[in-house]
Parts: sequence; structure tokens; C-alpha cells
Amino acid sequence: MRRFLALLLPLLLLTTACSPGSSDPASSNAPSVSIPPANAEALASVKVQDQGKGKAPKVTFDTPLSVQSESIRVVNEGKGEPVKAGQAVTLQAIELNAKDGKATADSFSEPAGQRLVFDDTFKAQNAVVYDTFVGAKVGSYVAYANPQATAAQSGTEAPAQPTVLTVFLIEAASDVAKPLSKPEGESVTPPAGLPTVKDNDKGVPEISIGDAKAPTELVAQDLIIGKGPALKATDTLVANYVGVNFVGGEVFDSSFGKGEPATFGLNQVIKGWTQGLTGKTVGSRVLLVIPKDMAYGDGGQGKAKGDLVFVVDILGVQ
Repeated sequence: MRRFLALLLPLLLLTTACSPGSSDPASSNAPSVSIPPANAEALASVKVQDQGKGKAPKVTFDTPLSVQSESIRVVNEGKGEPVKAGQAVTLQAIELNAKDGKATADSFSEPAGQRLVFDDTFKAQNAVVYDTFVGAKVGSYVAYANPQATAAQSGTEAPAQPTVLTVFLIEAASDVAKPLSKPEGESVTPPAGLPTVKDNDKGVPEISIGDAKAPTELVAQDLIIGKGPALKATDTLVANYVGVNFVGGEVFDSSFGKGEPATFGLNQVIKGWTQGLTGKTVGSRVLLVIPKDMAYGDGGQGKAKGDLVFVVDILGVQ
């Protein structure tokens, strides 16, 4: 389902999965609105009929659908509260061929939702989308088409008609807690035999491999146990981290010193991160010792080679 949100966010690759929302979608006879108009007339024929929780809606429109530029329209207005600036929004989506109206993919049967934060960064990159979603009500269906984005993905010149029409359901919206500046919680003494971690004079964790043996399975050892919510595999994580090669201990990546923590979907990273951090709590510092088959394999990636070791400070969830 990555393509759905990639159309909206050309600078990001997000995996769209979906979870049950807190509001019932409006019926198919809800008034069609656009907040604000953004070539909305091009999508005037799009109709959406909700089919119930966990099922993709029925979407119809005049075919072939002719859209010359980025177009977005709130097709069915929901019954929930309006989305506020800075909130995280949970989405489901269905993708359709704009020429013949046939559905090509949907995420409505998937168990968890992708949350997008509609903050100033999002607005700067996607003003038209931001201005439509912020103010739209939870439960709304939003139609979106962008022939330029479709063409960029296919590597061809922009066609007169878009290849893809995407209809999003706003399942939920919630405020985003401000991330921590550093891990907070109860310190834990790790068992012997693992790489050791010590902060330098700038507060950046340094990893020493020492006499640790190469991992045969994933190790996810708490160094600090935070008191925040537990991570789900579908969460978008805010974290600082340092990564080193197990052999040689060379640092190949670090978010410290970049001015702000990293933000990423926990289901979009290496398997060792997804499995090792799922269930860990916000505020925690976690030592991950990852065998190569749960990292980048025999070939590695860039300077990351073979078995890897990370220290991850879990600062928040979006």
C-alpha cells in the first residue's frame, strides 16, 4: 500500500495500513464539499458508498476520468470532529484506475492504520493536501489524483489523464504528544556478555563491542525502561540512535548531531528494528544486537556490514 501515500508525499515513502476508526463514515448521499477547492471540479463525478467497517467502499465516477493537474476533493463529509493543524490522522485508502474505474488495491482489510502528522513540515511539502485534510471531519472520504505524481513514478512524461485515483478515508485524528529530549525511566543493568554503552561528554552514547560474541539471534536489551506507551509495529517512531558494525565497532550511522531526532515508520526499517522495538516503551533506551539476516544481509548497505549493534532512544510516537 506504499503507493497511496507516496502520491501525496513525493519526498517520503510511507506504508499505508489501516485500523478501525472511531467514527462512522457518512453515507453515500452526504453533500460533496471541498475544503478549499483545489481543482475539485475535476473530481465532481466521484461517488463513494461506504460498505461497513473493514470493507473497501464502492467508488464510481465517469470514465475515463480526465484530470490535468493535482486535484483533491472531500467527496463525503464525515460526522466526526474536524482535523486540526498539527494532529496525526489515521488513513485507509483504495486505489483505482482512472481510465476504467476498476479498483487495483485497497488497505481496508489490514489490521492497523498509518498515521500522518499534518504539521508545518507537511504543509510546506504538500500545501494542497494539507489545506484539504485540515478542517475535514473524521469519517470523511477524500478523492485525490495527480497525473504528475503518477508520471514521476512511472518515469514517463505526464499524461493527459492520470493513471491512478486514490480515495482516502479519514479514520481518526488525535493530538501528537511532544517528544522527549532524552530517554527517561528506570535504568537497567544488562547481563554480561553484551556490547557496552556509555555516554560521552556530549551526552551521545558510545558503543564498545569488547569481548561480546557475534549474535546468533536478535537481542533487544533495555538499558532504560521508559514509562510511556508501548510501541506497535505500525507506529511512526521519533528516536535518536547510533549504529555500529559488530566487527570493528565502526559507527556507520547516527542521528545525534543532526539537530533533531529521526522520524520513521517502525514497519519500514530492518527486521531487527521492527521486531526488537515493538513492545518497547516511550522513554526507553534499547540496545539492539542484530544478526546480519535481520539487518542488510551478506551484502550490507553502505558502511553497515554484517552483524550490527544499535543504541536507540525512544523519544515519542507520532
